[in-house]
Amino acid sequence: MDIQVTALGAVIGLIIAIALIFIKTPSVYGLLVGALAGGLIGGASLSDTITLMIGGAQGMMTAILRILAAGILAGVLIETGAAESIARTIISKIGETRALFALALATLILTAVGVFIDIAVITVAPIALIIAKNAKLSKTSILLAMIGGGKAGNIMSPNPNTIAVSDAFGTPLTSVMLAGVIPGIFALFVTYFLAKRLTNKGVEVALEDVDTDELTDKELPSFITALSGPIVAVLLLSLRPVFDIVIDPMVALPLGGIAGSLIMGKFKGIIDQASFGLSKMSNVAVLLIGTGLIAGIISNSTLGDVLVNFIANIGLPEYLLAPFAGIMMSAATASTTSGSIVASSVFSTTLMESGVSAIAGAAMIHAGATVLDHLPHGSFYHATGGSVMMSFKDRLKVIPYESLVGLVITIISVIIFGLFG
Repeated sequence: MDIQVTALGAVIGLIIAIALIFIKTPSVYGLLVGALAGGLIGGASLSDTITLMIGGAQGMMTAILRILAAGILAGVLIETGAAESIARTIISKIGETRALFALALATLILTAVGVFIDIAVITVAPIALIIAKNAKLSKTSILLAMIGGGKAGNIMSPNPNTIAVSDAFGTPLTSVMLAGVIPGIFALFVTYFLAKRLTNKGVEVALEDVDTDELTDKELPSFITALSGPIVAVLLLSLRPVFDIVIDPMVALPLGGIAGSLIMGKFKGIIDQASFGLSKMSNVAVLLIGTGLIAGIISNSTLGDVLVNFIANIGLPEYLLAPFAGIMMSAATASTTSGSIVASSVFSTTLMESGVSAIAGAAMIHAGATVLDHLPHGSFYHATGGSVMMSFKDRLKVIPYESLVGLVITIISVIIFGLFG
């Protein structure tokens, strides 16, 4: 039976979900209530609404399985000290004279190799605070440098958001990762430009903010061995476009993590590394179930047709639906991953039917999801602010700048995949 919900019902359901998340309701429950309300308000019966919600959640299972598998690589990078080794090496090689660029590049590389963006910022933050204290840089400037670099790396990484988008559009993970490289490079330099101008603006780093333990030497793997896991994973994923040998991310990413653990001589702790990675990915998996619930309602509503007609009526090209959807859904969920997966699962069919290729739609939705994924009703806002001991009020002042970085990523992506096709 073909069940359809009105666009108004879908929008109201989404607004209810946003409101509940904003008042600190656990995201999965906020999305569940919003989905239920959206279906009922949109004209579906209770049983039909439940059917749509379950169907939406079931559609997330492939992405969830791949994301859980990716936890092994993420756990290895974090628990073995590989992530910290990568960050320390980059910052020490570039030096304090280009400190902000070094911080941005370090978080870019950490997220690009598969570390969560919030964990990447938390990993680099203690070093950033020491540098900021010595070089008299404001907290605002170092936080923007880390967040901007993290956003740049996040769109070219085997992270949950990239996995989810590639799965929704049925495109190779490596293709979606490569699609983010040029926008990410532009974002890196824009981040440095903006952070440089915030050097003397905002709160200064106090002595008590600096962790002196970070100055002591630690037993960390070498830079080359720290990168071994991501390199193996990327090489395995690259077999598909290069030799037409398909190795699914569900296999390639865990194998990369295991190989990295072996090469670094840390394989004895592989169980703890995998457990840590699973604990981080489990939160994302549960969140994706919630996004699947509301995606089931929105994708079976007339909202997609309404938005396409609106864009066409005001004379804009239909491919702009992709970045707009990414921006809108990331604002709703305050998450790149959730925003990407909801937007792609809801609008992928509509976009491809209008002539937008799968990789173009995936790239532009993914880019758009970086514009407003840092709003206060999400965990990223609080985790990154806490990493540099920044107050809620001061953290708010960073939002326009990080939104600008996300907007640059989106504009470059639209130029490449929309304007030039």
